[in-house]
Amino acid sequence: MIQPDISDESTGLKTAVPNTRQYRCLDIGVGANCIYPIIGQTEYGWTFVGSDIDPVSIDNARKIVTCNPALAHKIELRLQRDSRKIFEGIIAPNEYFDVTLCNPPFHSSKEEAEDGTLRKLSSLKGKKVTKARLNFGGNANELWCEGGELRFLLTMIEESRNYRKNCGWFTSLVSKEKNLGKLTAKLKSTDIAEHRIIEMHQGTKTSRILAWRF
Repeated sequence: MIQPDISDESTGLKTAVPNTRQYRCLDIGVGANCIYPIIGQTEYGWTFVGSDIDPVSIDNARKIVTCNPALAHKIELRLQRDSRKIFEGIIAPNEYFDVTLCNPPFHSSKEEAEDGTLRKLSSLKGKKVTKARLNFGGNANELWCEGGELRFLLTMIEESRNYRKNCGWFTSLVSKEKNLGKLTAKLKSTDIAEHRIIEMHQGTKTSRILAWRF
C-alpha cells in the first residue's frame, strides 16, 4: 500500500509505512466488505472515511464496523447520494485527508463486463466459452458505470481541483493501461503540482496506481 510521504526530505510517494503518525484516509467506493479501511486501520492504525453510492453496501459495512469494537470511532461510513459525484457531498469544507483511495468500476456496462469474463475464460481454457458468470463478485456499481473506468477517473480528476486544500494526495487504481494516456493528459492540463504512476505486479497481471497532488 502506498501513502503520502510528508517528511521534511520529500513530498513524493513511498512504499514504507512508518507508524509515527496517524493518517486519515478517504476510500471512494468502500463496498460492502469495507476491506481497505479494515486493513488500513488494523495494520497501520490509520483512520478512514468510506463512501459508496449503494445504501446496502454502506449498511453492511457499518454493521461490520459496529460489531468490531477495535474499529469503532476509527472508520466512518458515508452514503454518496448523487451517483454523478465523487468528492462533492462527501468531503466537508474544512475537512482534511492525507490520501484518497479508489478501486473504480472499469466496465461501461454489464454486457462489457460479461464479454470480458468470457474472453478471459476462453483464453484460460484454450477454447471458446459462451456462457459464464462474472469472474469476481461485486454489486453492479462496483463493476461498471456509464463511460467505464476512464470517464469515472476523468470526473475524479476534475472534481479534485475543488478539493486541493482538503487532500494531500489523490490516488486510484487504473486497471486499463490504455486509459493512462488520456488520464495523464488530463492531469497535465490541470494545475497539479505533480503526478506519479506506480506499477504493481501480481502474477501475470499488471495494474497501476495513479497519484496526483496540488
